[in-house]
Amino acid sequence: MIRTATPADEPALHALWADCFDDAPHLPALHALDDGHHHRTFVAARHDGTLDAVVVYVPRTVRDAHGIPHRVGGIGSVATRPEARGRGLVRGLLAAATATMLTEGCAWSLLFTDTPRVYGSSGWRTFPRPYAEGPLAEAQDAPTRVRAALPDDIDAVVRLQAEANARRPLSCVRSADDWRGRVPSWYGPDTLSLVTEDPEGAMRGWLVARTGGGAADVLEAAVADEGALGELYAGLAVRARAAGASRARTRLPVTPVAERALPRLVRSGAVTHGTDTTGMYRPLLAPARSVERTLGAAGAAYWYGDSF
Repeated sequence: MIRTATPADEPALHALWADCFDDAPHLPALHALDDGHHHRTFVAARHDGTLDAVVVYVPRTVRDAHGIPHRVGGIGSVATRPEARGRGLVRGLLAAATATMLTEGCAWSLLFTDTPRVYGSSGWRTFPRPYAEGPLAEAQDAPTRVRAALPDDIDAVVRLQAEANARRPLSCVRSADDWRGRVPSWYGPDTLSLVTEDPEGAMRGWLVARTGGGAADVLEAAVADEGALGELYAGLAVRARAAGASRARTRLPVTPVAERALPRLVRSGAVTHGTDTTGMYRPLLAPARSVERTLGAAGAAYWYGDSF
């Protein structure tokens, strides 16, 4: 039976996510962040209360190609018990989620996945997301104004991030609750957060990267001027090398500023540009063409810290 979740389903939901996602213990806390999350959580339930599958729709406010915010339905926390796979349960749950997203005024839907075939038959389409990668830049001195972000930096980081993304296509409008809960859930202990300042101590840039497995992976950056990104890249390269990394990848949108800063992170002449297709979209109330303009707009970025 496909239905919406109730508070009584919480233990079963948590158990299902624990069984399916060894590396995502934060999902129950993330799920609880959104008001009304039970009626946006769709489950395939047995008569005895066992849950075989779940799909969660998370409403987000996302800017279009012109920087105008719209309600968008994020799909996340999708899980199916191994023994229940191949029965079309996720397809049925996605249909229920789509009906609610339409009722609640979502212009389109967005999700990120390594298994796009699961969603293609339900109307979602992949879109390319750029990255650049290669061996770490040659050894260099760490910029003196780059340091690890501290808890007291949060107000300055929030202001800088809002200013840098005020008109950015595909970016999410972050609320105070997002900064208190969602962003720390995704940028947790396994990430490195760096800031750079001017001589008077004013923040000029912020960067978040994951380091591990011999590589540094830039997840988000916000800068007030062109030089700040290069400083952050150089500071990350020094720290990544000290941690044993030999390669780096950045997921920042391709812009002239980002390209000029890239040699501070990745060795000049050894950069590989590519795209991944983990992002998927489905037009709902908005025309497909307008959604595609947003996805393909210059500087478009949906940051990892806004994941569902």
